[in-house]
Amino acid sequence: MRYSPFNYQERYGLRLQRLALDGGFTCPNRDGKVGTGGCTFCDNRAFHPAYTQGKSITQQIEAGIAFHTQRGRKADGYLAYFQAFSNTYAPLEVLRARYEEALSHPAVKGIVTGTRPDCVDDAKLDYLAELKRQGSIVEVEYGIESVYDATLERVNRGHSFACTKDAIAETARRGIPVGGHIIIGLPGETREMVLGEASVLNSLSISSLKIHQLQILKGTAMETEFKEHPAEFLRLGPEEYIDLLADFLERLRPDIAIGRIVSSVPPSFTDAPWGLLKQEELLKRLDKRLEERNACQGKKYLR
Repeated sequence: MRYSPFNYQERYGLRLQRLALDGGFTCPNRDGKVGTGGCTFCDNRAFHPAYTQGKSITQQIEAGIAFHTQRGRKADGYLAYFQAFSNTYAPLEVLRARYEEALSHPAVKGIVTGTRPDCVDDAKLDYLAELKRQGSIVEVEYGIESVYDATLERVNRGHSFACTKDAIAETARRGIPVGGHIIIGLPGETREMVLGEASVLNSLSISSLKIHQLQILKGTAMETEFKEHPAEFLRLGPEEYIDLLADFLERLRPDIAIGRIVSSVPPSFTDAPWGLLKQEELLKRLDKRLEERNACQGKKYLR
């Protein structure tokens, strides 16, 4: 392939299926610690599987396994993917109870925790490293969103990019695989800025990356901002997005595994066509575009 796809079987020798879980956490830019209202682009309801609602962690795991089994998805085991909101934003004893409830399930081989870089500290990272030493698969995914402080401030992120760099470095130093998320198309960012992000990401100790196009979700602060200042948004249809993504991947370090290239939400959350497009379809388009250009991930990567 002309890009590096993320593959659990290659990494761990097992067919692993993630089970998206809601651990009952929130975020520091929602509860007033660093701000209120959350990130301007976010409506977490758009990403919650129905099987997580109103259930304990163990019940969510059982429901998630049933969900994937009914769809014929075979797995050697499962990863408890703490996805909703910021999943290290709680005292360590709370994290310990929730993570270890998940790990106690016989089908669960490990945990993946999605969080913000300002929601970890030495004690929490040391605990995650200890779980890994004990034999569990442990991964951390950080919402990077953007490498530009002006953008982070504009979307009400509540932390700087320096905070992101520190969290990633400290996590990787403990031997924990680190994934990142970025959003392409945030307000104020140009095509050149998006391409410039690749070189910044190359300097980080990340092993995987999820790339999402910006979706304007109904009822969010960003929807209001887009209506008032549409010219400040880099609006991309699927074909324009694929072209930009191909340019971006050429500049990205070739060993960074690509976990996603598109974000999908139920159509009720957005008027844009992105909610109807599937990851598999976009991946085929991307691979075709790279082939047409005789391009590949890392072709223009400069050490």
